Amino acid sequence: MGRLLNLFPRFSTYQIIALTFLGLIFCGTLLLMLPVASNTGQSLPFIDALFTATSASCVTGLVVVDTAEYFSTFGQMVIIFLIQLGGLGIMTFATLFSIAFGKKINLQERLRIQESLNQSEVEGVVRLCMRVVKYSLVIEFVFGTMLAVHFFPLFGAKGIYWGYWHAVSAFCNAGFDLMGGFRSLTMFAADWSVNLIITSLIILGSLGFNVMEDIISKRNFADLRLHSKIVLLTTLALIVVGTGAIWFMETGNADTLGSLTTSQQVLASYFQAVTPRTAGFNTLPIDKLHESTLFVIIMLMFVGASPASTGGGIKTTTLAVILMTTWNLVRGKEDLVIFNRRIEDRVIDKAFIILTIGVIWVCGGTFFISYFEDARFLNMFFEVMSAFATVGLSTGETQKICDASKIVLILTMFAGRVGVLTFAMALMNRHKDSNIKYPKERIMIG
Repeated sequence: MGRLLNLFPRFSTYQIIALTFLGLIFCGTLLLMLPVASNTGQSLPFIDALFTATSASCVTGLVVVDTAEYFSTFGQMVIIFLIQLGGLGIMTFATLFSIAFGKKINLQERLRIQESLNQSEVEGVVRLCMRVVKYSLVIEFVFGTMLAVHFFPLFGAKGIYWGYWHAVSAFCNAGFDLMGGFRSLTMFAADWSVNLIITSLIILGSLGFNVMEDIISKRNFADLRLHSKIVLLTTLALIVVGTGAIWFMETGNADTLGSLTTSQQVLASYFQAVTPRTAGFNTLPIDKLHESTLFVIIMLMFVGASPASTGGGIKTTTLAVILMTTWNLVRGKEDLVIFNRRIEDRVIDKAFIILTIGVIWVCGGTFFISYFEDARFLNMFFEVMSAFATVGLSTGETQKICDASKIVLILTMFAGRVGVLTFAMALMNRHKDSNIKYPKERIMIG
């Protein structure tokens, strides 16, 4: 790992994180362009290979070619390998290999790991890396076995392979599937086992590894750290509100929930409320949803998962801090206090910066794609938000877009995965504050 980091001695931590993802995407692109990666033996065009490698490495799930029908077993294994590396982080695997070969991790390397895992303290980051890998492999194996057992009677021996493949894709919040025909999991809309297994994997992957460790070690909500409490409560609120909203708006839609029983409608609504948390699977046809439902899903996608997880979006804690700060200001209070703990001003500032950059990026991406494409605006907005939040849900427009639009989505997926703040700071050189202090003057706001 030391050699990996020493290759970039003059780069900042943010730049190294961005560069490692770029390296993974580049390698994935070359592998997916090999003739052996396709079922036809033909090379995938560069832009499509780059798009697929970016989508897999950034655990998004947007596709321009059908994963099941176009790619050979080799190509599918390249994709799932990119998903696993991209989901858990290259720094995590670099640390694992360093420890396996008996190398000690120095302070500089620990600082890199701290930033890659979005941790506030450097202490314990190496142990956390080890636990991240352990938790992930155990969860993927257990739930993958459950899926394999369920798929085997339906698909034969292929079902075993599909079970573990989809478990990795779901836990890493990637959303790639092998069902073919760009139909995702729509054939399982009424299947309780598949729905509950996939959503459990998505939720576990979206909580964040530090939250998982906190829950395992303390097992009592009152004893959890403030971060874990906010993540759990915000996640629960988003799922409950999302489920209710989707059920209310789609229950009369014959193309989605209308043909299902009441219990199946609730199940399908729950599944579709969970997947915008950056997973990308769907049991309802996205292109058949009402526009109001699409808008709700867009909002859920924008929030996304939680920090230090496999998902994207502005994150649940960012939403919670912004909403609580706004409520505090309306009531005339200065300090933001949650569960008898005061939130630092720099955390509040960071939350609003992430929100601002996220809104600007999504609006800009939507503008460019709307200019390049002759399609419904809401669909273009949906695709860009799906890319930004590394979700992978699609109205079907991604398979039709031109190369210029693909480049916009590629950049959006990359920025969404490394984090918009990390991406922005990786592009800029940080300057020290000037010793010169200028006089203050008030301006009118609102």
